[in-house]
Amino acid sequence: MKKIKTIICLLVTVGILCILPSFPAHAAPLDTGLTGETGSRTNINEPGTADSQEDLGELNIANSITITTRGDNGSVSGTLRILITLTLLAIAPTLLIMLTSYTRVIIVLHFTRAALSTQTAPPNQVLIGLALFLTFFIMRPTLGQVYTNALEPFDKGEITQEQFFEEAINPLRQFMYGQTQTKDVRMFLEISKDEWDGSLDSIPTEVLVPAFVVSELRTAFIIGFLIYIPFIVIDMVVASALMSMGMMMLPPTTISMPFKILLFVLADGWNLIIGNLVKTFY
Repeated sequence: MKKIKTIICLLVTVGILCILPSFPAHAAPLDTGLTGETGSRTNINEPGTADSQEDLGELNIANSITITTRGDNGSVSGTLRILITLTLLAIAPTLLIMLTSYTRVIIVLHFTRAALSTQTAPPNQVLIGLALFLTFFIMRPTLGQVYTNALEPFDKGEITQEQFFEEAINPLRQFMYGQTQTKDVRMFLEISKDEWDGSLDSIPTEVLVPAFVVSELRTAFIIGFLIYIPFIVIDMVVASALMSMGMMMLPPTTISMPFKILLFVLADGWNLIIGNLVKTFY
């Protein structure tokens, strides 16, 4: 867990530093106002000559230093760099969620709650927390590769920033590629008019990410449909029984919800759903 937090913090920090390019700075003495020469004292007043507190508060040196910066041609201005930095901080959590298994997990958990008709049980905080921990569990091998191949060498100064980003994104690309359907990749490649030779290396990251998200949404909705089937059967049976007894004004969901919860508990539903959901990534 500590390694995962370290990796996430470092990725965000390095992303910010990459959009803040280094710029040269130099200090130049002013041509006027100097009272001393090289090797001589630069005091304006001799020590011990102050007569009041105001005299002590004055800066008793004669040198002035001006710091100027010189940006290279085509470099981003300081205001724009701040804007980009704030934007990166805002979208960093979204990027981390979209590049992992979080999308599929949270959608399946919401489908499960909706199928049970429990509305707010489990609450959103529990579902989000469970989805995050399941995501860390599923992504543990991938994050381990990022830590070993990118974070440790970069921390030791063995690789450059460009190499760090390349080594860090490769495990994530391999994970996304393994969960992405070919037709989704081809769709975005056709839209972008890029050629594809069937290998991962020829797929740009900006094409792989949306293709991965679309595939995750499709898979999550398929799993959600399968979860709904047994609960729909219970709703149909309860509705038919109520109509046969002439109780048409009584909402079927009010009667069917306890039976859904009972079936879910007896079948150990959380174990089945979460276990098989995690296995879909392996």
